[in-house]
Amino acid sequence: MPSSSSSPSLPPVIADNIPSLPSPSEVKAEVAVATKKSLSSLRDFAAGGVGGIFAVLVGHPFDLVKVRLQTAEKGVYTGAMDVVRRTVAREGMVKGLYAGVSAPLVGVTPMFAVSFWGYGVGKQLVESNSTVVNGQLSVAQISTAGFFSAMPQTLITTPFERVKVLLQIQGQEELKPGEKPRYAGGTDVVRQLYKEGGIKSVYRGSLMTLARDGPGSAAYFATYEVIKRRLTPANPDGTPGKLSLPAVMAAGGAAGVAMWIPVFPVDTVKSWLQSAEGNPTIGGTVRMLYRNGGFKAFFPGMGPAMARAVPANAATFLGVELAHNAMTKMLG
Repeated sequence: MPSSSSSPSLPPVIADNIPSLPSPSEVKAEVAVATKKSLSSLRDFAAGGVGGIFAVLVGHPFDLVKVRLQTAEKGVYTGAMDVVRRTVAREGMVKGLYAGVSAPLVGVTPMFAVSFWGYGVGKQLVESNSTVVNGQLSVAQISTAGFFSAMPQTLITTPFERVKVLLQIQGQEELKPGEKPRYAGGTDVVRQLYKEGGIKSVYRGSLMTLARDGPGSAAYFATYEVIKRRLTPANPDGTPGKLSLPAVMAAGGAAGVAMWIPVFPVDTVKSWLQSAEGNPTIGGTVRMLYRNGGFKAFFPGMGPAMARAVPANAATFLGVELAHNAMTKMLG
């Protein structure tokens, strides 16, 4: 008769199918990997925010000229320098060229933070679901991660660009003596838009923003990584060396140009959608632009956009790399 103190054993069929618990060392290793990924994401978020501030301070005047050229009626301006001349004469140097800067300054910090965080998360997803050769992502893998970064970014980008565009074009309107502008500032824009059409009005242009930023971000990060790799010097043992800050800026400037070239017509449609009165549609806006100026109508402000792309994005990646270097020195 078996002893009552003996414990019953499971049938072999069941016992063989019960997964074994991980050992303490395995749990510790998995926690370390998860912690490292979380800290990496936080660093990407913080560095992206710093890069965004750098981008706004350098690039906003160029962006203002681009938007005013994109949204002005045909014949209002003769070119980019005419926009600058008339803006400075009417509104002053700082106030004029930095009209609407409050919205991007407040919005760009989280916008770029989310973009670089999304890019980091995108790279982690790519690494988890595809094969990485020699520890380096391919151009296609980087592009996939870049496109992914635009998805969460659109939630922040759309309302802030809607506010920015409305404030920028407001400055080109001639006011009668004693007449006040329609909007008193960014907060007032949001208040009026919400009153007129609710959250849908605030987020007008979301689809075109994603259509611009998805492929644009794919080209952006892919170009930066490819040029960065080519400019990175090799150590005597063949491993990658330290990239200089001028090289970082060169790669960043090239990335900005690569981002804008394929998506500029989409940005033009987005600017018209976000600045027009009433309830414009994407199809109606495209037809209106083509009817008024043919294919050329989709590229007004291309010069200022390209002129802005190099310094603004060079500044962006400079800020990102400086922030990463500072965090590495402080936190290890």
